[in-house]
Amino acid sequence: MRIVSGIQPTGNLHLGNYLGAIRNWVRMQDELAEGSEALFFLADLHAISMPHDPEALRRGTLEMAAALVACGIDPARSVLFNQAQVPQHAELQWLLNGTARMGWLNRMTQWKDKAGKNREGASVALFAYPVLQAADVLLYQTTHVPVGEDQKQHLELARDIAQKFNNDFAPKDENGEEAPVFTLPEPYIPPVAARIMSLRDGTAKMSKSDPSDMSRINLTDDPDEVMKKVKKAKTDPEPLPSEREGLDGRAEALNLVTIYAALADEPVDAVLATHGGQGFGAFKPALGELLVETLRPISSRFAELMQDREALDAILARGAAKARERAVPTLDAAYTALGLVRG
Repeated sequence: MRIVSGIQPTGNLHLGNYLGAIRNWVRMQDELAEGSEALFFLADLHAISMPHDPEALRRGTLEMAAALVACGIDPARSVLFNQAQVPQHAELQWLLNGTARMGWLNRMTQWKDKAGKNREGASVALFAYPVLQAADVLLYQTTHVPVGEDQKQHLELARDIAQKFNNDFAPKDENGEEAPVFTLPEPYIPPVAARIMSLRDGTAKMSKSDPSDMSRINLTDDPDEVMKKVKKAKTDPEPLPSEREGLDGRAEALNLVTIYAALADEPVDAVLATHGGQGFGAFKPALGELLVETLRPISSRFAELMQDREALDAILARGAAKARERAVPTLDAAYTALGLVRG
């Protein structure tokens, strides 16, 4: 089993990033059977498909690497790298561009969403983004890709590209049987991740783009900031119910209980069984203390790593070297299958 997953190096990581994605990566790493492998990459090549600030991208890449390690990704057990140090990703994307079809890419819902009404003004990189995603996973003979609802379509495209490439170009073995160039990756459905909402609006996702810093818990917030934000989080005047149904129509209350449940690794019903009947004057301090205890080791390790640029560079360089080693055989096979002559 080989798992591959990527994340854009956006920087300014918050609680929603941790509980929504990063914690599942750590669990995947920890639960892999012997002989299996996980590759996690920072999708900096994907980041340039949209307008970006080069300095912010460099900083965000380092911050994301530090955050992943601080949250529990172990570079000794997983392969952690950034795409830009593994040029085989971009090479394979170009080779796969000959197999991908315009109609397939035109149907991608994320292309429609991100390009908006100004499709003529969108970059070619944004249009071809899913082909690079396909290269990201096909390059490593990936068996499983963690996917949420928003990525299922892209994994299906990767499988379509791999299948068409294999059908069109797969060489024959000594018995005359086709020898597929690419493994068709299967979806890996991780445990349902907590959907963390804004502390100021329980109907909007927690986001770094929200102009109010009070809307989110940053992984770098100190204990005083965490407690302040929790205590000022928007709520309603009613006490907590004893059952999940009692949170219907109470978005802010549901959000705070969801955060508590995710941090405590308990179902919402169990949290309500303990705290039902309490007002937020009692529940918020309990939630704040749980947040502080959870984030303290993460923020401490993150700060250490951000002060040691050499250590971060070394982690990414070692991971990239491992990734290149695993990527080369597949890329060579793709060149050969296409009839391209290389020195």
